[in-house]
Amino acid sequence: MRNKHIYQQVFFFTFFILTCFLYQKPVMAEVPVIKERNILANKAKEIKLSEILITDNSWNKLPTYKDRAFWQNVSPVMRAEYIANAEKYLKYDWPVVKATDYLEINRSGERHQEAYAACSNALISLVMGELIEGKGRFIDQIINGVWYYSEQTWWGWSAHFYLQKAPKGLPDVNDPTVDLGVGEVSCNLAWTYHLFKDEFDKVHPLISQRLKQEIMHKAVNPFYEHTDFGYMGFKGGRVNNWNPWINYNMLNCVLLLEDDPIKKKAEVQKIINSLDKFLNGYSDDGGCDEGPSYWGAAGALLYEGISLINNVTNDKFEVYSNPLIKNIGNYFYKVNIHAPYFINFADADATTGGSPATVYRYGKAIGDPKMQQFGAYLAKLNKMGEHSLSGKICDQIKNIGLLNELLNAEAKEALVADFWLPDTEVAGARDKEDSYQGFFFGAKGGFNAESHNHNDVGSCVLYYNGKPCLIDLGREQYTAKTFSPRRYEIWTMQSQYHNLPKINGVDQKDGVQFKAKNTNFIADKAKVFFTTDIAGAYPEEAKVKSWVRSYTLKRGKSFTISDKYELTEKKEGLTSSNLITYCKVTELLPGYLKFEGDGFNLVMSYNPKIVKANIEFIKVTDAGLRRYWPDGVTRITLEYLKAGLKGGHELEFVPTKP
Repeated sequence: MRNKHIYQQVFFFTFFILTCFLYQKPVMAEVPVIKERNILANKAKEIKLSEILITDNSWNKLPTYKDRAFWQNVSPVMRAEYIANAEKYLKYDWPVVKATDYLEINRSGERHQEAYAACSNALISLVMGELIEGKGRFIDQIINGVWYYSEQTWWGWSAHFYLQKAPKGLPDVNDPTVDLGVGEVSCNLAWTYHLFKDEFDKVHPLISQRLKQEIMHKAVNPFYEHTDFGYMGFKGGRVNNWNPWINYNMLNCVLLLEDDPIKKKAEVQKIINSLDKFLNGYSDDGGCDEGPSYWGAAGALLYEGISLINNVTNDKFEVYSNPLIKNIGNYFYKVNIHAPYFINFADADATTGGSPATVYRYGKAIGDPKMQQFGAYLAKLNKMGEHSLSGKICDQIKNIGLLNELLNAEAKEALVADFWLPDTEVAGARDKEDSYQGFFFGAKGGFNAESHNHNDVGSCVLYYNGKPCLIDLGREQYTAKTFSPRRYEIWTMQSQYHNLPKINGVDQKDGVQFKAKNTNFIADKAKVFFTTDIAGAYPEEAKVKSWVRSYTLKRGKSFTISDKYELTEKKEGLTSSNLITYCKVTELLPGYLKFEGDGFNLVMSYNPKIVKANIEFIKVTDAGLRRYWPDGVTRITLEYLKAGLKGGHELEFVPTKP
């Protein structure tokens, strides 16, 4: 016993010294600095890209329409579903995108993206059905789809009219711009052209001629000629997922359709330079501040773009050993709670299936067995091989070819014991490595101008046995308001609807200056400790000098939320600590609340002499939020009864029998 006592003294003394050292200097959360790494451009220069780039289509190893052995080898179950999907569109009446569909963004704020998405789904289904069946049954409808898009003014989404010079509301045919929608449609049309040009020419030579002309005019040429689209990064500032998303789509178009070798080389180099702008703005820790669901359109598509450039350089474009490229990849599995649940700060979705094939291939490329195994695990979780795939035409073909390897690879869920991203200031930990049983928490510091930001500095999520307890709501369906100056009028964006305090009646404020300081993380086999001072995330009227929010996980035992604060002035406004949960909450007796979740029960204890608990059920009506929280959510407001200039409080969660 004496030895144990000495060990505890040494441990806590060491812990105290380390903590003092970490706190001796206030360290503020910083906006990621743009670092001129230029990883991709430097590699292009090293391998003499312009000399070795393959300028014909010999780089493309994907099967064509005529490779019937490949298509006939697709499993009967998948074949049947692909063909059935295509048959739904045999009599599809390709709709006109009306002027009023576009104008709705001005009139009500509704984006009406379904007006564009339905046609895209039809084209993809028809193309994949014809590739699988190979009997020509769907060719006429594919032609109708091609002609429909050729006649359409613009292929983008109405929310993105700001890219053109003309007023928002209607697309300007004389000023073609390239947004996410244009990129997606162009990529699918380019592959449709590549796969079916010969079949189109048998019907009429103007079909393929017109299609190529429209892709070049509406997408490839304006993308090449412009350097002022903000997502390209050439105007300065950090860029988000638009950059790799659009660059990947346009790279496909350029490689398939550009006939001029000199221009093709210049276009590929421009895409490389633009992708570097995305990488230059990334934190060294590889953390995606947009969250794991957006990683699928950020880090994942960065990898797909690099992989495609590697193909057209005969595998000379090897950048996978770069630490940043590796960190961007392994971020995705670090933030896994228990798939499909992931840490979902900001606008990220609470659940995501990821892109199993991309996760697998990315892990294989960077030599990360855990990521590779996780990709195989997600493939099984998503029941790949038992149904048709989703995604763009090229990605579906690529993934069908990978399916056998993917389904026979070693599969294992990535359940890391803990992780810390010191630049992004996001951390997570669970009771035990390789197990989703017990507690898992995620926490963040950071600042309130992150990509897809919510005012959530210092917030957390808490899961038990892989199921949600304390949650991040995510975001409602996007409207014009979501990306307007009125964004923070939306309740899900506000700090009071996160697991955070309201101070003197004041919530956190949006802006780069509203940030955490002294964010630290310590983990060992028994305990995990996260702490951050969130006072700087509140405006001056909150009158807060410091508010240290801490999370402590005693592995296998309990989870604690601690607050220690100092105010400069006590105002009449409510000071409280808010919790958002997907559990049913009932009061057992003063000082104890019961949280009934999906297959688990937790009891939260608090000091009823310091705070009063108010329980408020919130019905969820928004279709976006109902995907995750269909049964509604509950907000607990722990109101400080006599908040002085200094004080604090602690909440402890422990498991109990159902």
